[in-house]
Amino acid sequence: MTSTAHTLNPEDAANAARDVRKRRLQAFLFVAPLLVFITFAFVAPITTMLYRSIHNPTVANLVPDTLTALEEWSGDTVPDVAILTMFAADLKRMANDRTSGRLADEINRALPGMSSVIKSTARGLRRVDDAEIAANGATLLLAANDRWSDPATWRALKAAGPIYSSSYYLTSIDLERAADGSIVQRDTQIYVQLYTKTLRMALIITVLTVLLGYPLAFFMAHASDSMANFLMVFVLLPFWTSLLVRTTAWIALLQTNGVVNSILMAVGITNEPLDMLYREFSTVIAMTHILLPFMVLPLYAVMRGIDNSYMRAAISMGSSPLGAWYKIYLPMSLPGLSAGALLVFIISVGYYITPALVGGTDGQMISNIIAFHMQVSNNWELAAALGSILLILILLLYWLFDRFVGTDNIKLG
Repeated sequence: MTSTAHTLNPEDAANAARDVRKRRLQAFLFVAPLLVFITFAFVAPITTMLYRSIHNPTVANLVPDTLTALEEWSGDTVPDVAILTMFAADLKRMANDRTSGRLADEINRALPGMSSVIKSTARGLRRVDDAEIAANGATLLLAANDRWSDPATWRALKAAGPIYSSSYYLTSIDLERAADGSIVQRDTQIYVQLYTKTLRMALIITVLTVLLGYPLAFFMAHASDSMANFLMVFVLLPFWTSLLVRTTAWIALLQTNGVVNSILMAVGITNEPLDMLYREFSTVIAMTHILLPFMVLPLYAVMRGIDNSYMRAAISMGSSPLGAWYKIYLPMSLPGLSAGALLVFIISVGYYITPALVGGTDGQMISNIIAFHMQVSNNWELAAALGSILLILILLLYWLFDRFVGTDNIKLG
C-alpha cells in the first residue's frame, strides 16, 4: 500500500494563514460589542464593589500624622499630650476646611455618638489661635468633652485609620474586633437575620411560582394553539405594564380599606380589616405575581418540546397517570423548571422596589438596607460589603443547585 502526501507551497500556506487570521478578526469584531457591554455593565461594577468594600482612605487622608503617632499607642490609656495636641491641631484645620463632618461620620460608624462630639469640639477649637493650640491643645481637647478622656474613643479612631480593612465585612456578618484584636459578635444582630430573611422569602416566592406556574405551563403546552396563544397574552401582559404601576396596584388591593379587605368583610369572612399591607406577606404576594412569568415562560418552552407519546406509552404499559408524570414527564420538564426557579430566586433575592413600597419595615429585604447605606447613611463601603456577601451567597447557592439538582443529574425512569 502506498500513500501520497500533499504539501502546500509557501505562498499557499501564507494565504491560508491570512484567511484564518481574517476569520478570527471577523469573529472577534462580531463579539466585541458584547464584550464591551459585559465589561462596563458587569465586570467593572462588580470589581468596583469588591474594591470599595475593603478600601476606605477617608480617615487616613484627614489625620495622617495622628494615626502615625497612634501606631505606638498601647490602647489601654488616654494617648500622651503630644498626640492629643496633634489631634487638636488637626481638628482646627478640618474645621477651617469644613472637613470635620467627614471624620465625624467615619468615627461615628465605629463608635455611635461621636459625630456630635467631633463636630462640637472642632467648632470650639476653630476659635482658638494656633499658638494656643500648640501650647495647650491637649488641655483644650480634654476639656471640650469627657469622651476624649475615654480610651475607647481613640481605639475607634485608630481602628478607622487603615486604608484597607476587613471591618466592613465583619460588620456585614454582625462581627467586630475587640480591644485586643480578637473577633467577637456584635451586641446588635441585624445583617445575618436580614440575609436569612431574604433567602427565606426568595425561597417561598420561588416555591409559590412553581406551584402556580407549573400547572399553567402544563395546560398551555397541551392546549390548542389558539388557546395557548390566548393564555400567553395574559402571561406577557404584566411586561406591558410598568413595575411601579403593578406594585402600587397591590397597595390599593391590600390596604386597610382596599379591595381585598372590602370583599372579605362583605362576604362575612372577617368583621374588621386585616393588616395585610407593609408586611412580609404583602412582599411575598406582590413579588410572586410580578415574577410568575419568569417561571411560566421557561417551563412552557420546554414542555412544548416534550412528545406526548412518552406519557401514553408509559400509561399503556401499566403505569398510572401520576406515576407516568413523576417518572417520565417531570424529569423531562426539569430543565425548564430549573431555569425558571433560578431566574425567580436570583431576581427575588436582589429585588428592591416592591419590598420598599409594599413591605414596610417587616417586609424589607437586604437590598433595601444596601440602598439605605448608599442613599441615606452614605456608607458606601458597608453597602459594597453587604452586596459582595450577597453575591457570594448567590454563587454558592447556584453551585450547590447545579451540583445536586442540575440537569446533569436528571435520570429518566
